[in-house]
Formats: sequence, structure tokens, C-alpha cells
Amino acid sequence: MALDGCGLVCKYILLVFNIIFAVVGIAFLGLGLWLRLSDNTRGIFEIEQLNSSAFVIGVTVLIVLGSVMLVVVSFGDYGACNEKRCALKVFAILVAFLATGEIIVGVLAYSKRDEVGLRFAEFYTSMYTLYMNSGDPAIAVTLTFIHNVFHCCGVTGVSLIEMAKDTCPKPDGFMEKLVMPSCPVTIAQVFDSKAPLVMGIFFGTGALLITALICSTILRSKILQSASSPQYIILTQSTPTLAGPQPPQHGFVSTSYPEQDPVIFTPLTTANIPVAQA
Repeated sequence: MALDGCGLVCKYILLVFNIIFAVVGIAFLGLGLWLRLSDNTRGIFEIEQLNSSAFVIGVTVLIVLGSVMLVVVSFGDYGACNEKRCALKVFAILVAFLATGEIIVGVLAYSKRDEVGLRFAEFYTSMYTLYMNSGDPAIAVTLTFIHNVFHCCGVTGVSLIEMAKDTCPKPDGFMEKLVMPSCPVTIAQVFDSKAPLVMGIFFGTGALLITALICSTILRSKILQSASSPQYIILTQSTPTLAGPQPPQHGFVSTSYPEQDPVIFTPLTTANIPVAQA
């Protein structure tokens, strides 16, 4: 069934959204599984006293969030590419839950920004300690990402004694070549001073999810409208057409005889017979 106008635009918006969502979901799930199954970090999950630590909670959130995102992408791609209303309906329900969760998390992160900052600083300290003990490349990638986002370097920030300086960003000036901001302190301060920005990021992600929800609803209604509309066949010159019915030709058999002049019979008498002369 063909789509046009708003339905076609919504279809392509959903495809782009699902591609971005799939890339982020694969990154979250891959990083979470690596940190969960790596030989250097697997022992942390086996220690009961550390099950409530920020590192274990963070890795669990990465795995769950990445899995949910990939499930959502599966329904969205299948529904948009094949124009299946049932799959789009499931996609819309899942996206609605995610959007609601994003907004709730943004509000909670803003209202409890001090506690959230300390939790993230604790998570960073756990990652830093694991990297110092194991040198795991997955943890090195995570630390490099955190260092570049917050522009900090390790626990101390002092380049002469910092053990993880190979994951630190490039210094901006001469002073930062000697001492860079400490990451645990910087992370806690960022969540405290830039809480409105953090909440805006959560709200922006929620708005993106709501846009995908609206597009899926519009696309579903357009598919339903296209399926219920009557189909017409357009005849062209190359299409053979049927000639109009011809009236039946009925043959009539005349049973009448042509008119003839009446024959008059006269009685034969002797008077009427000519007599031959001798």
C-alpha cells in the first residue's frame, strides 16, 4: 500500500530515529556486557557486599537500558519498513514508557542533584581503581570518555603522579600541564552547578521520544486509511476494452404468401367453345 505526504515523512523520521537509537543501544549493551563478563571485573559481582555499589548498579543499568532500546528499535523498524500497524502500536507503547521514565528521572536528578553527583563520583572512583589494578581496555575507553566529557584527569589530576594520564584529555594551558581538575570533585560539582542542564538533557531526550511516538501514531493512522480506501483501476489505451453489447438479431420467417390476383374460373359451355368453320 502506498503512503504519501505526512505518512511518508513520518516513516523516514522513524527510520532515522531507530538507526540512532540502535547505535546507542548497542553501545550501552556492549559496554555493560563487557564490564559484567570481563575477567577483571567479574569478581565484583560475585561479592555480596559490593552488590549495592555504584559500579554494579551502573553496569546493570547499562545492560538493561541497552536491551530495552534494542527491543524498541526492533518493533519500530519492523513496523515502519513493513507498514505493520500492530508492531507500530507496540513501539508506541514502549516509547511512551521510555519518555515518561526519562522525564521522571530528569526531575529526580534535579531534585536530588547532590546525591546523584556523589553516586557518579563513586562510580568513577570504582572504575578508576579497577583500571589501576587490571588495565582493562574497556575500562580505559570508559575513563577516556568520562575525562573528555568533564575535562578532568584521574583522582589527583597531577600529571607527575597520575597513573591514568594516558586516558586524560589534552591540557588547555600551561597550568593544566601541571595540574588538571580532579574527576571525582569535578563530577560532583557539575551535577550540583549544572543541574538545570542535566535536567534539560533528560527533557530533550524525552521530547525526542515523544516525537517518535507522534510519528508512529500518524503513520499507523495513515496505513489504516490507505488500507480502507477503495482501489480504482485506471484503463489506458493499451488496456483492451469490451465492446458494448449488441442487440440480438432476430430472424423472422414469414408465413404469409404474396398477394396474387384472384383467378376467376368460368364454367365451360358449348357457347364458349369456338366452332371451326368447315
